[in-house]
This record gives sequence, structure tokens and C-alpha cells, in this order.
Amino acid sequence: MTAPELSIIIPAFNEEKRLGTTLGRIRDYFTARTPALAGLEILVVDDGSTDATVRVAQDCARNIPCLRVLSGSGNRGKGYTVRRGMLEARGRIALFTDADLSSPIEECERLFAAISAGNDLAIGSRALDRSLISVHQSRFREVAGIIFNRCMRFITGLDIEDTQCGFKAFRLPECRVIFQRQRIEGFGFDPEILFLAKRHGLRIAEVPVRWGHDTATKVHVLRDSVLMLMDLLRVRFNCAAGRYPRHRD
Repeated sequence: MTAPELSIIIPAFNEEKRLGTTLGRIRDYFTARTPALAGLEILVVDDGSTDATVRVAQDCARNIPCLRVLSGSGNRGKGYTVRRGMLEARGRIALFTDADLSSPIEECERLFAAISAGNDLAIGSRALDRSLISVHQSRFREVAGIIFNRCMRFITGLDIEDTQCGFKAFRLPECRVIFQRQRIEGFGFDPEILFLAKRHGLRIAEVPVRWGHDTATKVHVLRDSVLMLMDLLRVRFNCAAGRYPRHRD
């Protein structure tokens, strides 16, 4: 079987209300670009949903032949589902996007252009051009995000304005190693995979994208901010403990 050019990974937990619309938008967009969705695979990775997420995805697969549904038992976390999808993906380029399409699927062209320019991964950013934000988060969430970014920079040494936008693309043969090394399974996985990318000498492009806040977000600002700060410390500990070996280590 010929490997696809592009894999799209959608981590999903209790997304029965939004997933069908999201999959329809992705199908329509790529059908207009590549008839019969040639060279595309879509992976919906369920994270132990307790609603009808899996059934909705399976129903959509009847009309989207390139769609695969990966289900599992138990709620492991967004980091786990993205990692699973990336390791299952067969495309040369792999894009993961949140199930709510807070960044419209059309914005993928900005990321693909950055990869075509020679980067190994391209990450969507809300911070580089805030005029592209159509619906802002509450002021409290925005301030919490700024504080988290400053902590992230101090702890990891990454010079990135926005690690948490759920819209990232990877040149998969080069980047698969970072998901093989990834250990964090919750929302704090984004800084970890970017830390690993830098550690492996991969080229990272931060790209401004359109984005709109969805009030149905699964991120609890206080609880998850604390957990994500703890994850940043785990990144440093894992590195010091030799848990992130390089190719040559």
C-alpha cells in the first residue's frame, strides 16, 4: 500500500458534539485540493471517551474512506493520544489539530509552507500576531498563559512564544524520534516534544495562525496550569536522569 503524503491526527475525548462537523470540514477542504482525498489519511484517536465519540467517528468513516478510528480503554491524556497517533501515522508530514478546529484547517497551509522552506516542524502560534485571534480567551486565561510561557522559557530554555496552540505539523521521518522519546501524557506534553525537537537538532518554525477560543475547551485553567508546571519540572528531571537519549547517546 502506498504511504500517504499527509496524516492528520485528531485527539478526541468526549467530542461527540463537535467531531462530526470537524471531520466534515477537513474532508471538504482536502477534497477540493485533492480529488478522492488522494494521499491523505485521518486518524481520530479516542482517549477513552464516555460519550458517543467513537460511534460518531465510525459513522463518518463510511463517507471518508481515509479515516481510521483508534480507540482504547481509559482516559490517558492528550499527550498520550497525540503520541499514539503520531506513531501510527504513515504520512511524510503529520499534522495534529484539536477536535474543535480552533485554528481553521485552512491554516495548515502556513505550516506546510514553513516545512517546505526547510523546517522539520512548524507550530501554530497565537502570540506572534494577536490580530489573527477571532475570539479571545478570558483575561484570566490569557494572563495565566503568559505566566506559563515565562516559566516554560526559564525551565526548558525554549525560545518560543506559544507552545500550547493545538495545531502543529511535523516532517514525520525526522520527527518520529521525539514521539518515541516522549513521556508526558497530559496537556504538558507540548513543551516536552519541543524540548526533544531542540535536543535532537530539529529545526522548529513558529508560525502565526488564525485562532478562536472555544468555550467548550477541556482545559481547566487552574488545575491544568498546576499540572503543566509540574510537567515542565519533569522535563528537566527526565533530561538530567538520562531519559531523553539522543540518537548518538
